[in-house]
Amino acid sequence: MIGMIPRAIDIVGLCRPGKTLLVMGPHRSGKTTLLKQYLEAADLPSVYYDGGNLSVQAQFSVNDIAHLRKSIEGFAVIALDEAQDIPHIGMSLKIINDHSPETIVIATGSSSFDLRGQVGEPLVGRKTTCVLYPLAVWELLSADASMPASVAWRELLPNLLRFGMYPDSVLANSDREREEFLRELVDSLLLRDILMYQEIKDPGLLLQLLVLLAHQIGQEVSLSELGLSLGIRRETVARYLDLLEKGFVIFRLGGFSRNLRSEVTKKAKYFFYDIGVRNAVINNFNPLEIRNDGGQLWENFAIVERMKARAYKPVFANQYFWRTWKRSEIDLIEERDGTHYAYEMKLNPGKRNPGNTVRAPKEWAESYGDVSTFEVITPDDLLEFADYREQACDGSVSRSGRLSREGRSRLARRQHGAPARPRRCREPRRFLGGYSSR
Repeated sequence: MIGMIPRAIDIVGLCRPGKTLLVMGPHRSGKTTLLKQYLEAADLPSVYYDGGNLSVQAQFSVNDIAHLRKSIEGFAVIALDEAQDIPHIGMSLKIINDHSPETIVIATGSSSFDLRGQVGEPLVGRKTTCVLYPLAVWELLSADASMPASVAWRELLPNLLRFGMYPDSVLANSDREREEFLRELVDSLLLRDILMYQEIKDPGLLLQLLVLLAHQIGQEVSLSELGLSLGIRRETVARYLDLLEKGFVIFRLGGFSRNLRSEVTKKAKYFFYDIGVRNAVINNFNPLEIRNDGGQLWENFAIVERMKARAYKPVFANQYFWRTWKRSEIDLIEERDGTHYAYEMKLNPGKRNPGNTVRAPKEWAESYGDVSTFEVITPDDLLEFADYREQACDGSVSRSGRLSREGRSRLARRQHGAPARPRRCREPRRFLGGYSSR
């Protein structure tokens, strides 16, 4: 049974007095819950403000320290949820950082095109940014210690490929509830987080564009062809894609090349941050056994889980796909530390290769074999492929989900500007932490 779900982001480790921590991420990914759990566990004078509240917008949209002091005085931690709704919030945060350097400020946002645009220049050198994605596989497995992780993963996989990893979807009581949540989420993602902030003449085109992308997972996308299908200019397609990326709906994977004429680089692939959203866009929640896009679902799912693992570890890498005009291809290339890590996603590797052997394409091996590795990622490999936990184990959270003595000590040292003591990372333990979806 899935209990309360601990998240991978360590707010204690990211907060710094005199700086603003920006927690970005998709709408309904759990940012509000994470923020409130931190405030409850921090045991410091703190205050929570909802940026969607008109009175809060009035309080923080005035860029004057005398006015702002009324809202922050006496608090060690200031939390601003959905900060993108507050006009001129970037300058207000700068003023708070400058005039109250002992205060920890945390701001969350669901639409990066709006919040990042507001805080970018004012908070140069004054902010730390992290992204809270929908649940990662290891976050989910950490919530249930009743069976081995590998067994639980195999049991959960069919539904995760249908309904995705949003907390509300995972914790829903029935498939019908999951479908209703995801359909409502698609509407809110488009209407609330994109249309509210951007002028779009025909909102229906945005949904039509998503439908086309949903059917092209794992394939190169031509902006000109999308424009012809939608009856709009290529430049308009590019603008809409940019909005969908900044709204945490889709992300882009470019082509990898080292100037070999045979490699495809001009086109890109687009994937969904959550596979449940993709299925809601095309209104297809059918079980895997009666659908023909299982391979596409797995490729999208595995690439996103790897992205979460890199973000939470953290591991910094450039990511691409690789393809030649002769149609040799690799799903994911990670370029880091002078090495190219190549990954091919296979839901059922034995389906086309009865011997279960998948090798790197000959052109890849000949061109990059001396500075690359190649792996096939099946469901049996996912738990290792998407494991971020080496950094998650820092002694900050106890089994109850509250800050441990070490966690409180680290926070107090940061609050007073003292250097953190070195800590040893133990083997992570599975426990039931605290979670309730927003």
